[in-house]
Amino acid sequence: MNLFRSISDLKTLSGPIILVGGTFDGVHVGHQALIGRAQEEARRVGGKVVAMTFDRHPASLLRPAIAPPLLTTTEQKLKLLQELGVDAVLLLAFDEQLAVIPATEFITQLVEALPNLKTIAIGASWSFGKGGEGNLDLLKELGEKFHFSVMTIKPIEVNRSAVSSTRIRRAIAIDDFEEAAACLGRRYSLTGTVVEGNKKARDFGFPTANLSLPRIQLPPDGVYAVLATVGEKKHQGIANIGHCPTISDVPFPTTVEVHLFDFEGDLYGQELTMTPIAYLRPEIKFPNLEELRLQIIKDVEVVKEIFTGMEA
Repeated sequence: MNLFRSISDLKTLSGPIILVGGTFDGVHVGHQALIGRAQEEARRVGGKVVAMTFDRHPASLLRPAIAPPLLTTTEQKLKLLQELGVDAVLLLAFDEQLAVIPATEFITQLVEALPNLKTIAIGASWSFGKGGEGNLDLLKELGEKFHFSVMTIKPIEVNRSAVSSTRIRRAIAIDDFEEAAACLGRRYSLTGTVVEGNKKARDFGFPTANLSLPRIQLPPDGVYAVLATVGEKKHQGIANIGHCPTISDVPFPTTVEVHLFDFEGDLYGQELTMTPIAYLRPEIKFPNLEELRLQIIKDVEVVKEIFTGMEA
């Protein structure tokens, strides 16, 4: 998969181009359906599919106070788009300069860089250009002017409701992983870099990998049975999401700590992907560290029973 970071770089592409535009946060089943439709069209005309997206959620710049947490990091999003089989991705830096480009000028730049642009595919509600002034109707007008077709699909429904990134965030926020998975087309997971933590769990005999995360949608604070991937290897484990109230009277910022059952070694600096499997209990402030240690032992036993039941 080719990765382009500016519109002008697209000039290197040859053949008919089907451009698919979207924020693609989560790359959920709705996004997958739109890309799949674009791939069908590309096969019909003997062309390539280029997914156009951004390196951040536009709201994080335009409305930071109410910007939603992400479902996927940029790296995860690129990996998922690659797995879907797109030929290339145009990853634009959503900055102040891009945010003020008028919608018509934005499309004009794309047409100039892609003389063989045959189709632009977008979700019916997607907007583009300064102030979100560009919509499906304007795109159709520009398509007539510049001789490209416009493609969209009806919203994809799961359980009779339209799939959206907002719906998935709400499901994760209440640990409804079944709902999230149905809308994502895969289990919900989060990816972060392992950084140094407070090392208290290591004193208990349960060393944890502490994840540094961007502003990602997290499930509720609590203890979870998880599957974790480091490199190409998968591990069973237990995770705590929360503020470590027993460790300190002053709440920590939200932390994500993962203990892997079958791992020995140094994880610092490595990327770890965590998939919550089951919710055990809320995070609790224990009277002392010994009570916390004893509870961790019980939690680990419960999680191992969960995985034993899954294997059976």
